[in-house]
Amino acid sequence: MIINHPLSDSASPAELATHAKIVEAGRKPFSVLAINSGSSSLRFTLFKAGESLAPILTGKFERIGLPDAGLSLTDVRAYQSDERRIDAPNHVARVPLLVALLEQKAGDSAVNAIGSRVVHGGPRYREPQRVDEAMLVELRRMSSFAPNHLPSAIALMEDFAAKFPQAPPIACFDTAFHSDMPRVAKLLPIPRRYEAKGVQRYGFHGLSYAYLVEELVRLCDPAATTGRVILAHLGNGASMAAARDGKSMDTSMGFTPTAGLVMSTRSGDLDPGLAPYLARTEQITTSQFYKMVKHESDLPGVSETNSDMRDLLEHETQDVRAAEAVALFCYQAKKWIGSFAAALGGLDTLVFAGGIGENAPIVRARIRVRLDFLGVEVNESRNAGNAAVISADNSRVTVRVIRTDEELMIARSVCRVLGLGAA
Repeated sequence: MIINHPLSDSASPAELATHAKIVEAGRKPFSVLAINSGSSSLRFTLFKAGESLAPILTGKFERIGLPDAGLSLTDVRAYQSDERRIDAPNHVARVPLLVALLEQKAGDSAVNAIGSRVVHGGPRYREPQRVDEAMLVELRRMSSFAPNHLPSAIALMEDFAAKFPQAPPIACFDTAFHSDMPRVAKLLPIPRRYEAKGVQRYGFHGLSYAYLVEELVRLCDPAATTGRVILAHLGNGASMAAARDGKSMDTSMGFTPTAGLVMSTRSGDLDPGLAPYLARTEQITTSQFYKMVKHESDLPGVSETNSDMRDLLEHETQDVRAAEAVALFCYQAKKWIGSFAAALGGLDTLVFAGGIGENAPIVRARIRVRLDFLGVEVNESRNAGNAAVISADNSRVTVRVIRTDEELMIARSVCRVLGLGAA
């Protein structure tokens, strides 16, 4: 499918009319659909863009490809929520239902632009931009960079372009925030010939990190623009980023999102020698090893129960396996904070975000233990209450809890690419 640039020399009258509507949208409400697809989930939010961005409809398809797939939906304006089981063999299969929901729930709020999260931009895509055929060709070529994400993201962008031909499609790359990292942070210690093939540290969760930096600016935290910040996105996928003056200096994830911290199902960093060892002793194939480190490791692997931090915390006093899984998660997070503080030459602000980072005070408290040497002091009552600032008054480091919002960041990026003023 060819997706033409609305302002190209060969733009059709219909495309020129679409561009005119975009320009006019700067003076009246304009709706942006934000699509945030993961390997087994699909989040979406429809925003009304005017002087600011306001959500109209938000929801999530979960456990795509599994028998117990589900949909949660919130009609923001009507204060109505709905949860149901659905059939979701793949991401694209859910597009007709999403289109129907948009028509049913959003009413006259037509989709005027679509922003899609693309997990991997490779070495070429360093900022949000309009989707065209050349981009789709390049993304197909580099699908092996993120085989569990890119094919479905490409299919979704094509399908939504067909369903909403009047809506300019914008790709928002999760690797973009880290694209200007110092070269030493990007280099991987392998033969140089692989660098020419695009093998390097990319980092992910970039939409979340970009949002958190903008929030720090809005909160007038001086470290956002002239200081040293560690951003901890702790959820089912977990990573950290070290930022100086608002720019990424390093990040825990690498060439793929499997690297770095231990996570809900992904192993994080492992000894490379483990793969040939298991191949020799247990005849594990490459695909079996990848499945293990991608879907069966970390919290469920160590606990031998499940990947939900809430359940592990509930059972840790009765089950040593659950206790060890929680301890490993907190220990690894603490180590990454220490290493990034060393890379930054100190620390001014620490931000917790993501489902665990935002909602698990006990995890934040355990991560903070023995970080006194960095000047990190946490007020116990503020932390227990999930306050916006949980650091003690005498703490040299400001410790914040910020609810991240990748869909809002996608919508902001769409507005910026299209020259709209919403923020």
